Amino acid sequence: MLSARKLLAISLCLSAQHTFALSNGDIAFTALNTDEDGWTVVALADLAADSTIYFTDSNWGGAAFSSAEGFHTWNTGAASIAAGSVIRFSQIDQASRAVSIGALTSSGSRALSSTAETVYAYLGTAANSPTTFLAAVSSEAGAAATNALSAAGLQDGVNAVILTASTDFAEYTGPRSGEADFATYRLLVNASSNWTGFTDGDQSAAQPGLAAFSISVSPVPEVSGGWMMLAGLALVAARLRR
Repeated sequence: MLSARKLLAISLCLSAQHTFALSNGDIAFTALNTDEDGWTVVALADLAADSTIYFTDSNWGGAAFSSAEGFHTWNTGAASIAAGSVIRFSQIDQASRAVSIGALTSSGSRALSSTAETVYAYLGTAANSPTTFLAAVSSEAGAAATNALSAAGLQDGVNAVILTASTDFAEYTGPRSGEADFATYRLLVNASSNWTGFTDGDQSAAQPGLAAFSISVSPVPEVSGGWMMLAGLALVAARLRR
């Protein structure tokens, strides 16, 4: 029979594995800049240390990528990333490409199109072999955007967002604090009505917001002095009965 200590250890291990098992919607795009060639994402669940998440703007046909555009491999770094953290990927078409947390390597044609673009975030066995699509942002028009998302098992307003066609720069400008859980932010961030964007002009110098998202924790109710006195009297009475 397992001891209480071993059961606790097993429970903690299972809890940690559940925390870091990502599924679609566990990250979300919060900005896209096709002039600067970059984006930002928010972690809506804790990300385990030394994890790998891929990004691409290649076209996904449902079984394979039908184009070979940019493929980006992000290692999340030596420490876990807390839910609510915002990570910026910048100048990905340049040798100086950078990510604000972790490390990024890229291959293929890395420039983003300001005419029509869909960028996916996903898990996989390799950059060109996705297993789980986590999120997407699209600036394609009409059915093209919807089809790009549905092929990856994603849905606008749920775990992906469709922006105005031919967006140069857009970012989420909704609330980042005050919600009870990160699941609520998932719906807010993926609602295009909560984004502000531009479809003309040079937006390469636009700076996306990097403020973290936070949740409201309900305070533990204080025990009143009267209740404490009654509890004390009950304890005394119980001891006297012994």
